[in-house]
Amino acid sequence: MKRLLLILCLVATPLYAVEPDEILDDPVLEERARAISADVRCVVCQNEPIDSSDAGVARDLRLIIRERLVAGDTDQEVFDYLVLRYGDFVLFNPPWKPSTYALWIGPFAILALGFIAVFITLYRKRGAVAPSLSAEEQKKLDALLKDKS
Repeated sequence: MKRLLLILCLVATPLYAVEPDEILDDPVLEERARAISADVRCVVCQNEPIDSSDAGVARDLRLIIRERLVAGDTDQEVFDYLVLRYGDFVLFNPPWKPSTYALWIGPFAILALGFIAVFITLYRKRGAVAPSLSAEEQKKLDALLKDKS
């Protein structure tokens, strides 16, 4: 059973949700459309490219991309059109600008805060000193320990 599962994993190829009626007759335009689709996020599935999403919005985006390419748009013009219509969220790699700084810097800031928290915790543990006993308390402790031996 494990071997069968392993073989299926090795043989499996990526599945595309592109339907036959979406495919362009021109193979060069179709290849460009697939390349653009790989960099466009499905706004419903969020972390899946539109090329492999079965959502209706993803199909609409694939059709828009193909329509724009047939109309003669460059790849950048297609991306600009999608960003204008859906915002920077539609791109897997959003541009570096003030509205996306949090997307780019956020993960590193959270990681840095985690390192700082670990450092502070370890530093406090190392600096902790056991409270000292008064002379009377030390005598009682010695007496207790002597009785137990």
